[in-house]
Amino acid sequence: MLPYLINSAGEMTCGPNRLLFVFLDPKTNAPIADPKRTAKIAFYDLARDPSKPSATVDTAFVWAIENERGNYIANVDFPEAGIWGGEITTATAGGAQENVRMTFQVSATSPVVRVGQAAPATKTPTASDVGGDLAKISTDTKPDPGLYKISEDEALSKHQPFLIAFATPKFCQSAQCGPTLDRLKPFVAKYPSVAFIHVEPYQLEFKDGQLQPVLTGNPPNLTPADVTNRWGLLSEPWVFVVDRGGIVRGSFALIFSDAELSAALDKVR
Repeated sequence: MLPYLINSAGEMTCGPNRLLFVFLDPKTNAPIADPKRTAKIAFYDLARDPSKPSATVDTAFVWAIENERGNYIANVDFPEAGIWGGEITTATAGGAQENVRMTFQVSATSPVVRVGQAAPATKTPTASDVGGDLAKISTDTKPDPGLYKISEDEALSKHQPFLIAFATPKFCQSAQCGPTLDRLKPFVAKYPSVAFIHVEPYQLEFKDGQLQPVLTGNPPNLTPADVTNRWGLLSEPWVFVVDRGGIVRGSFALIFSDAELSAALDKVR
């Protein structure tokens, strides 16, 4: 069994981090998803002391795609940049304990807007921009109108708490955008005082009756939208929760548990 770090290069920095990983079958490279499998990580600052862990934390399992693919979440604070190691102690219910290791880079800084920082003011598409035709601003096949009522910069100017989700169900590179977007939809009705905003993270144009990607570079690649660059995102999907003062209070790469998102929304409602 092999651990695979999901966080993109450059995402983990000094300070609080939300580390995501999955176990892979070494023979097939297929993800191993088992909510009954426990995992604890001991973190080592390899440059300072590779023999003594600086922190040991429990992880939480969350389904990325229900009953199909699951990830583990570890919240950890890295005091300094450099090469770090993680020794994972894992076991299934009644099974033998295993120890597996991984190494990763912790950067001094990251372009991604972090918890505690101010949210950048950015114009995001709304239903009123397209006469209510959500197919012109969203690749979600079943879009929730509640996610397209207000632009992010307008929510900031009105001092309204909001959630902003960067996800593209049609052009997603992580294959997680649709499931993550679907998971947050039930929260819209539960938190009426919070604005919920979905934005496509790539530049798209409505052409031949559907949204098409704007490709740039050689070879041609998806082009990040201006709002994506302003938030410094290196991957998708990503969800942020922002309070009335415009400060980011929750940040979730890829996926979140219901408990995680509820806790963040409760802080800003």
